[in-house]
Amino acid sequence: MTPPLAGLHVVECASFVAGPTGGMTLAQLGADVIRIDPLGGGPDHERWPVAASGSSYYWSSLNKGKRSVAVDMRADEGRELVLALVTAPGADRGVLVDNVVGRRWMSYDALAARRPDLIHLRVQGHADGRPAVDYTVNAEVGLPGITGPEEGGAPVNHVLPAWDLITGLSVSTGVLAALHDRNRTGRGARIELALADVALAGVANLGWLSEAAERGSERPRHGNHVYGSFGVDFACRDGERVMVVALTEGQWAALCAVTGTREVFDALEVALDADLTRESDRYRLRETIAAILRPWFLARDFPQVREELDAARVLWGSYRGMTDVVAAHRRGTHPVLADVALPGGGQAITARSPLRWNGEHGEPGRAPQLGRDTARVLAEVLGLSDAEIGRLAGAGVIGAGDRA
Repeated sequence: MTPPLAGLHVVECASFVAGPTGGMTLAQLGADVIRIDPLGGGPDHERWPVAASGSSYYWSSLNKGKRSVAVDMRADEGRELVLALVTAPGADRGVLVDNVVGRRWMSYDALAARRPDLIHLRVQGHADGRPAVDYTVNAEVGLPGITGPEEGGAPVNHVLPAWDLITGLSVSTGVLAALHDRNRTGRGARIELALADVALAGVANLGWLSEAAERGSERPRHGNHVYGSFGVDFACRDGERVMVVALTEGQWAALCAVTGTREVFDALEVALDADLTRESDRYRLRETIAAILRPWFLARDFPQVREELDAARVLWGSYRGMTDVVAAHRRGTHPVLADVALPGGGQAITARSPLRWNGEHGEPGRAPQLGRDTARVLAEVLGLSDAEIGRLAGAGVIGAGDRA
């Protein structure tokens, strides 16, 4: 199948997670994404985790499927090359994603002067220009204060940079929306996307800020319990743990049936004037419900728990380490995962697009190598000759790259 974004050309000048995630998303859908990298690599080029060869699993995976052009952006000729790539003519060109700060020559106004229909999406920390990363904005919207065990204590930071990832997907959404508008109207677009705004929008759209305003206080911590419904972890007899959730009336009925606790909960409803078909009552009585269910899990090893919960169509999941996920991948359990060779040696476990087109995830994309595509891109997009490319490489304006 021809990828849906085949023919689209995007220039990316971004580091860390959000911008590169947006570019990777577009690349896996078929876009030709050209990364502009500084000579020697940006601040995330060797970021952990790294392979024994020294290649960054992080950088290689977030930038797979893209072409890397290494340029000295401090040099006049280097800046001119970048401007020319960003504003190159063509209906499917003129798209830039960046998170650049302080480069006036790369501003929307400067670029639009050369190509009025330019689409420029800039990822920011805060909308006012102040820097931010996922870990700082997550703290600022109040999540660490309601995360963690009930006994409280210091704030608990979430290890997943969720706002970065959501911002990256918003980047791809913004680019595609701007392209649709340009195709209809011929207009370019100046789009700014602040990580802090993404985090604020997330917690606001979930209703959490409205709740805090009405309560006048923070939501209490409650460990692994699902807020506002029933869900918590249980230990099996063999020490394995499972997470069980009952959001709907049907899920609650399935859990009661498989554990043989229907009559117990019927009596509990009468004694405590509760209706456990309602999420709010299941949440209010979560500790009592968990105490009643716990012996059922402790009486069974994990394989039996798994078999019985699946047969009853209970909503549940097992707790697994990442080494368990790796082992499952080696068995071919997860089609979305793939192995790609690293330029420095070794392999990275990375992912295909989660979107399945006609049942297929598509290819993950080749792991990048810093500056590998410099000569090819400059010749292809800007029409530079071998002699011109050789002169620029000799002057240290561009990386030597790979002309193969």
